[in-house]
Amino acid sequence: MSSKSPYDAKVLISPTASTIGNLLSFPIIQACQSALNSRNAFTIALSGGSLPTFLQSLPQAFQSSGIDPQWEKWHVLLADERCVPSSDDDSNLKSIREHFTNRVDIPMENVYGIDETLLGKGCSKAVAQAYMTKVVMPLLEISSGMIDCVVLGFGPDGHTCSLFPDHPLLKEQSLLVSHIDESPKPPPSRITLTFPVLNEMSRWVVFCGVGASKSPILRNVFGKAVVLHDENVNSVHGAKCLVVEMNDPAPYPCAMVRPSGEGLLIWVVDGDAAKEGIVFNQS
Repeated sequence: MSSKSPYDAKVLISPTASTIGNLLSFPIIQACQSALNSRNAFTIALSGGSLPTFLQSLPQAFQSSGIDPQWEKWHVLLADERCVPSSDDDSNLKSIREHFTNRVDIPMENVYGIDETLLGKGCSKAVAQAYMTKVVMPLLEISSGMIDCVVLGFGPDGHTCSLFPDHPLLKEQSLLVSHIDESPKPPPSRITLTFPVLNEMSRWVVFCGVGASKSPILRNVFGKAVVLHDENVNSVHGAKCLVVEMNDPAPYPCAMVRPSGEGLLIWVVDGDAAKEGIVFNQS
């Protein structure tokens, strides 16, 4: 993926992994406030992996900010999901419920999993189609055609959602949700949001990752970085806010996520990931 002019992203750096949830809360709170003020509803797409554990700081962050999250107006969808029952340890929905949604007052019916009646051999295409038509498209209608906030992780191979390097899904242009039956990571059958959603139908996209294993990804994704003053970020001891230029061509699927128009792209990482992964502009 390439662009005619440099694409800039904001990067928030937490001094340690233990405080990254505090920084992750800032863009989510901003996106939530904007959505509730504009449309009286908040749509948020979440990935699985370690990400849901970082959301445990969110209720306290709302309280500390003196902001009512209005949980009853939240709609939580899956950025990707494994084709397994929600009781399975591989289920992203299970992790999101255990670490986040079951701990706050988001109505159960506003947390949207896959249709488990469709699970079975060779069913991932049907699961993806049902999720697109019964979940994603109706939620886009209530949020004026765009998901308010998408919160994603990224793997050591640069994948995000279930969009893996060199996979044909990277070129999908029509489907909003697609299936994959040969995932490089188990389990093999999954569904995922596609780039048309991530880049053209998302107001805020927030990546989150911790640990030195993420440094090579950041080093290849980001160009020069400049320190930016941000009162919220600076309130977390030792935290930094940067503006970085995204490298072209995008070296990984996660780097291909670049919201268009007024969409915002934010990466939230810890010091171990940033230490060898970000080059500061000394000019």
